[in-house]
Amino acid sequence: MTSRGTFSDEPLSPAGRLFIGPKTDVVIHCIAISKNPIDLDLAKTALKSSVMVRHPRFCSLLVRDENGFEHWRRTELDIDQHFIVINNRLDKSGKFVGEHETQGFDDDDGDGDGEAAVNQYVADLSVSSPLSMDKPLWELHLLKAHRCVVFRIHHALGDGFSLMSMLMAGSGKVDVPAAVPPIKTEGIKSGKRRDWFWLLSLLWGVFKMVRYTLVFVLEFVVRSLFVCDWKTVISGGDGVELWPRKLATAKFLLEDMKEVKRAIPNTTINDVLLAMVSSGLSRYLEHRTPNALHEGLRLTGVAMVNVRANPRLQVSFSFPNFNDRAELKLLIELKLKVMEKNSKARWGNKFGATLIPVFHHEGGNNPLQYLKRAKVMNDKKKHSMEAYFTYKIRDLVMTLLGPKYVCLLYYKLLCNTTFTISNFVGPLEHITLAGHPISNIKFNTSSLPQAISMHMLSYAGRVEMQLLVAKDIIPDPEFLAKCFQDALLELKMAAIATNKA
Repeated sequence: MTSRGTFSDEPLSPAGRLFIGPKTDVVIHCIAISKNPIDLDLAKTALKSSVMVRHPRFCSLLVRDENGFEHWRRTELDIDQHFIVINNRLDKSGKFVGEHETQGFDDDDGDGDGEAAVNQYVADLSVSSPLSMDKPLWELHLLKAHRCVVFRIHHALGDGFSLMSMLMAGSGKVDVPAAVPPIKTEGIKSGKRRDWFWLLSLLWGVFKMVRYTLVFVLEFVVRSLFVCDWKTVISGGDGVELWPRKLATAKFLLEDMKEVKRAIPNTTINDVLLAMVSSGLSRYLEHRTPNALHEGLRLTGVAMVNVRANPRLQVSFSFPNFNDRAELKLLIELKLKVMEKNSKARWGNKFGATLIPVFHHEGGNNPLQYLKRAKVMNDKKKHSMEAYFTYKIRDLVMTLLGPKYVCLLYYKLLCNTTFTISNFVGPLEHITLAGHPISNIKFNTSSLPQAISMHMLSYAGRVEMQLLVAKDIIPDPEFLAKCFQDALLELKMAAIATNKA
């Protein structure tokens, strides 16, 4: 909406301006499945007293002044405007069904037909239902027949790290978790390490950081301008963000990933994730186009990486199982007070982009080769400052050229790559929201010009990956999900054999 900006309005951040562009308008969808039927009155009462509705972003309108600059303007929040209640059951195609047609539907904590129905409902939202600009940019869809809540939050309000902190601050506990492990800090030790070997190691580390940063930032620039992936059956492109979507869920056990991680020293869960994605995409491509792709074909993903200098905001992601939520809630409360007085507070969107290459390989005798290749690539990424510099490039282009060119830069980057991927650490224990015990949490975003986006979230020992695809390009996302699940099981079997050896 257009209006004259006032002195009290808070200017939109550069990343916020990116996410309101016509081709880069992104909405985050968080799906929470309750174990019990949802009590609407209880949900509204809990929301009215929650941290979220006191957050300046969640009770502000997005306005544009006469010079074209966007601002947040505080407004009176009407909770009822943000609740969309759907009483009827949905079928697998996302359409409403009558009461006499509900027999045979599965309702077991988000599995089966109920899950497919909710997925299709969210897939339709991701293309056809932008958020209204006449109210703060969030809403809650209550699918009462499916015991499901879909939080729709515009990405301009904040990134995944901010929103996950708020989710944790507003949640309760089902079980009493273990004590929070101490946060380890590393520093320069005195004594024997202050020798020439230590100095040479430091210089070598600096050299690698500079080298990898230059290489990866240069690649980011050329990818954003003209270099694109080889076209395959899963490639998207200009305009694909408007195509109809399908949504499927790949399910994993966190313990299986840890088993794979133990097969190679110093391997991380992200290494396992990248290996699983590489193997799974190779399986799917071989199924769709057997013998049509050459060995080593590169497919490039885009991942958004947090670049906040202050790690306190991320405590909940590493150790979300607080004995008491008081510490996290206090942190959020302080953050809210700071934001009301200082618009430079680091809530919101503070991330850079990282390119994630995966390679097509025909089936081999050792699935752990995928893990080894993934570890080598991720180790290089860790030694670089790619995310920080891409974050600075975005702000520089915004300052010099304006939001139009930043949007074009990122839109072109997405058109020239094959997929988007993200991975968040969720609660380690089962939680409650508004007094409702939650059996399942997953998230995704609205559609992008890529034909496939992958969003992974762990929750209480289970990991679920939401696969949002352009259904005219990838008509069988359920099979794609199975390819990823089979890839992890194959990696697990190989890891078990290696760990026993």
